[in-house]
Amino acid sequence: MDFAAFQQSVSAATPPADASVYLQALWYDAHGNWGKGHELIQDLPDHNAAWIHAYFHRKEGDLWNADYWYRRAGKTRPTSTLQEEWEQLVQAFL
Repeated sequence: MDFAAFQQSVSAATPPADASVYLQALWYDAHGNWGKGHELIQDLPDHNAAWIHAYFHRKEGDLWNADYWYRRAGKTRPTSTLQEEWEQLVQAFL
């Protein structure tokens, strides 16, 4: 699957069957269900989940919590837009 196909999948009722948990979380976010995306990754202990977790908290405006998760992911909070970060995340996990 490429980026364009993933973006198109957001109009479907369910995420792509072969999508990783990371892509599922980002799919739910783009589909308007931030909470479901957060639920999928919040308890995963790896750096990838921490990066997505950071993005979710940045999106909700909780920058202190977002910065904590960016540090856990080994990253710093980006200055890009949320949409640009979402695209970067999707590209990273495709």
